Amino acid sequence: MTTLKERYKQEIVPALMREFSYRNVMQVPGLHKVVLNIGLGEATSNPKALDAAVKDLTAIAGQKPVVKRARKSVANFKVRAGNPIGVMVTLRGARMYQFVEKLCSVALPRQRDFQGISGDAFDGRGNYTLGLKEQLVFPEIEYDKVDKVRGLEISIVTTAKTDQEGKRLLQLMGMPFKA
Repeated sequence: MTTLKERYKQEIVPALMREFSYRNVMQVPGLHKVVLNIGLGEATSNPKALDAAVKDLTAIAGQKPVVKRARKSVANFKVRAGNPIGVMVTLRGARMYQFVEKLCSVALPRQRDFQGISGDAFDGRGNYTLGLKEQLVFPEIEYDKVDKVRGLEISIVTTAKTDQEGKRLLQLMGMPFKA
């Protein structure tokens, strides 16, 4: 079985070169990084939520996440500067390709009533952001050990110049967009 990185080099690059008539292999868009983020609004009142989120994100990504702290104090949200408000991890290289492959083939199809993901969440520069309502769609997360269902944001950063190129790259990699 070939990995996503091997498939990218052997099948996806030639297909994109034909489709967008690139002259050089270096013009072909590719994956740059994948950023996973869990926002923790409840971390101010429940310090154990932070530990649980770190554990979940470590299991999903295979890499220890960084705790993000508030830069400013916001009284309405009961947040002070320096309080932990989320965890994030950036994946590059082999882990990034493994994660995208796992996301497309295992995690997304496990969602309830799944009919594909929206193709409208591109940022204008070929990068895609996807929000999941629960972390339970990943097989590494054991349902019995989860204290609370949390949302998860996944940003896939590509080297594509336009949304059309980025969407086609992700489609060829197996991302299940709605028809």
